[in-house]
Amino acid sequence: MTARRDLETFPNPQPERDYTIRMRIPEFTCLCPKTGQPDFATLHLEYVPDRDCVELKSLKLYIWSYRDEGAFHEKVTHAILNDLVAATQPRFMRLIGEFNVRGGIYTTVIAEHRAHGWTPPQPVTLP
Repeated sequence: MTARRDLETFPNPQPERDYTIRMRIPEFTCLCPKTGQPDFATLHLEYVPDRDCVELKSLKLYIWSYRDEGAFHEKVTHAILNDLVAATQPRFMRLIGEFNVRGGIYTTVIAEHRAHGWTPPQPVTLP
């Protein structure tokens, strides 16, 4: 399989309902832009779809496409979020990049998108 930057989507099976899709992507790798050494991260993606959902195989190939690319943690997290938002146009999307230690420092980058006019439903508290 070849890494690609194309993100495929499929129609949301329940577009009339707000619901959350959560994905854990534990094998993200890119290169440190300063040293060229590999950086490893677990990506946590959660989103409330509108009309479209991201297709998993295309997401996997998209994530693989960063393996040989130099990228700062902050920039790559926002770039991935921007591409996912462009492909799916979600009501809400959050991407958390939890990067492994580099120079004795763990970095976590949290980026979010909220569609204009969308407000989250009230949480339900059960007794």
